[in-house]
Amino acid sequence: MTPSEPLLKLYRDTGTIDVKSRLPVLPIRDLIMHPYMMTTLLVGRDRSLVSLERAINEDKLLFLVAQKHPEVLEPQSKDLYRVGCVAAVLQLLRMPDGTAKIMVEGLGRAAVKRFIIRGDHRDAVLARGEPEPAGASPELEAMLRTVKGSFAEYVSLHRRLPDDLLASVQDITSPSRLVHVVSAHLLVANETKQALLEEFDLMSHLTLLAHVLAQELDILRLERKIEEEVRNQVQKNQREFYLNEQLRAIQRELGHDEEGSDELSELEAAISAAEMPAKVKEKAEQELARLKRLPPMTPETGVVRQYLDWLVSLPWTARTEDQLDIVEAERILDEDHYGLAKVKERILEYLAVLKLVKRLKGPILCLVGPPGVGKTSLGKSIARALGRKFVRISLGGVRDEAEVRGHRRTYVGALPGRIIQSMRKAGTRNPVFLLDEVDKMSVDFRGDPSAALLEVLDPEQNDSFSDHYLEVEFDLSDVMFITTANITHAIPPALRDRMEIIRMPGYLRHEKMGIAEQFLIPKLLSSHGIAPDQLRFERSALNAMIGRYTREAGVRDLERSLASICRKASRRIAKEGADCRIVVTPRRLQAFLGAPPYRESELDEEVGVGSATGLAWTEVGGDILTIEAIVTPGKGEVVLTGQLGDVMKESARAGLTYIRSRAAALGLDPKFHLNYDIHVHIPEGAIPKDGPSAGIAMASAMISALTGRSVKRTVAMTGEITLRGRVLPVGGLPEKTVAAQRSGVKEILLPAENARELKEIPPQAKRGLEFRLVRSMDDVLSLAFVENPLTLVQLTGTETR
Repeated sequence: MTPSEPLLKLYRDTGTIDVKSRLPVLPIRDLIMHPYMMTTLLVGRDRSLVSLERAINEDKLLFLVAQKHPEVLEPQSKDLYRVGCVAAVLQLLRMPDGTAKIMVEGLGRAAVKRFIIRGDHRDAVLARGEPEPAGASPELEAMLRTVKGSFAEYVSLHRRLPDDLLASVQDITSPSRLVHVVSAHLLVANETKQALLEEFDLMSHLTLLAHVLAQELDILRLERKIEEEVRNQVQKNQREFYLNEQLRAIQRELGHDEEGSDELSELEAAISAAEMPAKVKEKAEQELARLKRLPPMTPETGVVRQYLDWLVSLPWTARTEDQLDIVEAERILDEDHYGLAKVKERILEYLAVLKLVKRLKGPILCLVGPPGVGKTSLGKSIARALGRKFVRISLGGVRDEAEVRGHRRTYVGALPGRIIQSMRKAGTRNPVFLLDEVDKMSVDFRGDPSAALLEVLDPEQNDSFSDHYLEVEFDLSDVMFITTANITHAIPPALRDRMEIIRMPGYLRHEKMGIAEQFLIPKLLSSHGIAPDQLRFERSALNAMIGRYTREAGVRDLERSLASICRKASRRIAKEGADCRIVVTPRRLQAFLGAPPYRESELDEEVGVGSATGLAWTEVGGDILTIEAIVTPGKGEVVLTGQLGDVMKESARAGLTYIRSRAAALGLDPKFHLNYDIHVHIPEGAIPKDGPSAGIAMASAMISALTGRSVKRTVAMTGEITLRGRVLPVGGLPEKTVAAQRSGVKEILLPAENARELKEIPPQAKRGLEFRLVRSMDDVLSLAFVENPLTLVQLTGTETR
């Protein structure tokens, strides 16, 4: 399908064409149509398809005009340029989806007098068409040669243009045709092509075209120059480096290389605004000057930039104002935690001194206690009471010194240590800093992290803490460090010496009741979507739950048991409706939690020979030990079972030696050890046990087995024994007292030197207990046994073995 032959022949022979003054309009996007240009278009818009049909049914002529904004779907008159191209439809292919693909050839330019848009019809009233060819002149010839020469160079430099295009252009003799063919093949912005199309004066058209070609040639020559410069620097496998250098070279030649300078300027401004100490600022400025000299794509550039980012982001002077209202701080501490009077008192003392002296080096507190007593959460509460930021790092399992001090910048991927990282996270120089599980660090070939903490936790040194990565001093003296641990003997002595130890014993039963009622139950009811009136716990049920379903120093098992009841209650409420009311009583506990795993009292129900009750301290609180001893005929062997540690075994042997030295006073054959074997066993053999505090209990069990005299069932004892029978002081008395009260003990024998610690035990923990102070095993025998073996010997004068 082609337009009439006479029309095409006239156009191709003369370069001009007379067209009708009104033609159907076909708006085109992302394309400028020029005369003598052939291209394929996809027509899909409704009005465009109507215009195409009209053209096909008449003389196959369309007026192609570009849209100013390609994203406009239904362009109006204001959205179209005023100069376009009259084109002939050469081929038409109708697509299955209703669109059409056409091949068109530009015949000539035309200016628009006005657009007529009515319904689906869109026409253009044309004001004028292609001007008549100009006469020959030297100026015209010179300009034609300039354009041809420039275009020849343009084709040779541009990789996207075919080489045979140059031959077809050189054969063109018509000036008008030349400018249109060259303009159509320029790879420039559509705005520039439209400007060329709108220039009807031939000389002005050639001048503008020559100017555009000159600009494009300058850019192409510069590209070639840049390529040559970069190619000399490129090595194998450096394609990415090559592309970035090319971009940088382009920006440098055009004077637009501002991105790198902007980044350097921002760094310089950040250094000035960071309020660094003089030495740190000097170091930062040295590194910035070094960064300016480095090529942008070297690995060292990224290392220096990252180092400067760390320096400017640290809180060198930023600090929060301390909340110095003692009453308010006390209210916050009481609101967040039940009990813990000693810890709260120490925090309030620190606040009081800070209020008076205005500046005080931060204390280093070490909260020591069994799991679940609130050590970590207490750190957050202290930060809230002081009005400071809170940061926490866990040291459990840390075995690399670089975790604390960081890596030196010589290592790939080096970073500051966790101390400096946490300070940046806090954003202030005086946060509350919690070092969790300080007793769980270990040592290997990479260093000892506890040794690195010596500087951090020393108030006399931490004002000049040095991180391996930063290589400058950072002041940690305003930080309030709090560490937590379950045991103290696992903390290195040098590190322990720098901390103020505050012990947090296990919660007593009344404290657990208070925690459950004030904290745990409201929190669990809220998290399970239960209203307070829908689920109610009787105090007697809580008491039974604490005694029979948990055996811990903290409240984690208690919280899990309460959560289990809440889940079952949620299920029932969801099934029965919001009117459901549930009351948890002691009798209903088994329905909610199953059979109780513990008894209220763990003491033996019957008085037996060869048995004694000791008190032990563990990482999860206090506990009682039932120590059994039995004497059998043999050759004097001493068998110790129950997975006892070396210290505990030595205590048992020391007790046996004491018994041999007092054999006569106890009514024993002085050579009993040659004819009898003694077996001492502590049940629950899967649990390791160690320490000297069970010494008098093991000695009492062996004396009971040898003499046949029973130890009182409700008596528990703790103390280290010497070869001469002296009773030495032991630790963990608060935890042991809690365990004794929980287990039904009525009387506790403890070393006389521990008498001063009785004042620190809360009255509730001592309720129902009688404390007996002993200095020697003679005192133990007179108080612990149902019948004192020493008195019986004096009365009867007989030997039992």
